[in-house]
Amino acid sequence: MLSHLECSRSGTRHDADVVQGTSPDGAPLLARYDTERVRASVTPAEIASRPPDLWRYHEVLPVRDPAHVVTMGEGMTPLLPLPRAGARLGLPRLLMKDEGLVPTGAFKARGAAVGVSRAAELGVRGIAMPTNGNAGAAWACYAARAGIGALIAMPVDAPEITRRECVVSGAELYLVDGLIGDAGRLVAGAVGRREGYQDTSTLREPYRIEGKKTMGYEIAEQLGWRSPDVILYPTGGGVGIIGIHKALTEMRELGWLTGPMPRLVAVQAAGCAPIVEAFDAGARESTPPADPHTVAFGITVPKALGDFLVLDAVYDTGGTAIAVTDDELLAAGHALARDEGTWICPEGAACVAAAGTLRESGWLDGSESVVVLNTGSGLIYPDTVDVDVPVLAADGAIP
Repeated sequence: MLSHLECSRSGTRHDADVVQGTSPDGAPLLARYDTERVRASVTPAEIASRPPDLWRYHEVLPVRDPAHVVTMGEGMTPLLPLPRAGARLGLPRLLMKDEGLVPTGAFKARGAAVGVSRAAELGVRGIAMPTNGNAGAAWACYAARAGIGALIAMPVDAPEITRRECVVSGAELYLVDGLIGDAGRLVAGAVGRREGYQDTSTLREPYRIEGKKTMGYEIAEQLGWRSPDVILYPTGGGVGIIGIHKALTEMRELGWLTGPMPRLVAVQAAGCAPIVEAFDAGARESTPPADPHTVAFGITVPKALGDFLVLDAVYDTGGTAIAVTDDELLAAGHALARDEGTWICPEGAACVAAAGTLRESGWLDGSESVVVLNTGSGLIYPDTVDVDVPVLAADGAIP
């Protein structure tokens, strides 16, 4: 029950039924809903009877006509207890929201499903975006399913599997010798020359965040419509943590969620930690690092358009921001796989490492229910695991 779009800086209203980018101030636009109508039309109990995908929350999603929904069954990923890892880290109530099981192998499928659906509903002929890999792959696949074009530009160092996803789905793909910001400038120029194409860069269209926020709805529903105490999220462009904060706020307005907000933790890699540096300084915006680098490629974002919204989410919930080294996050990912049999992406592993660090520092005391977000499958990042094992002769024997 979409009402309008709102500028995230000034609060001005904008028409939701035309193709929109950012506000005239250059700030992200946020979708707003008629919460009174939503509250009167659906209850959490009714939602529980619906199919297990993110569209079960359609009253708080922007697609007006179900005929325009583009879906591959995304959403309702498991919220897994991590008993062995939790015992090792001193967090016996540790849980993981595992987004590695959605279509395309990463949580980006949520934003793509909703963003592409709304773009198609508004008559967009093609989407265009820069990406660090996973988002471009997801949007390319969903654009193919919607029957619209996709122009994707990614740094040449992005994960190879994501470029293959773009190619196999028929996207127009370009590799850029630079960072995601360089790819963004090239995409913006191309969109200006192409009729009917929309720039769907991070937070430069309003609806990717709506798909991502469903992670927050699902976590609450999976916990019996209550919040965990803490949620750790790997933060690059920040859409996920902004979306979860938006979902928590909406659910409180709807009366579906009561009690204190969970503390939100923005997790970054030490080689690219502008949000952490801003938080430590008590700032409201971030400054890009001079030489951003990390093996967790998905969070290599030197300057997020919505950095102030990420920081607002952290400040508003009494959370924190923390950076971990590449060595720490890789070790955490390997340890989790040995503990629990699940191979997660480096960005998700950063959250596991951060949870351990926060427990050691005392910021977490061990009594809390803690949810870490794994945003993708480790299968997308095969180079993060070295395989150095014996090769046996066919007529040999295993000792």
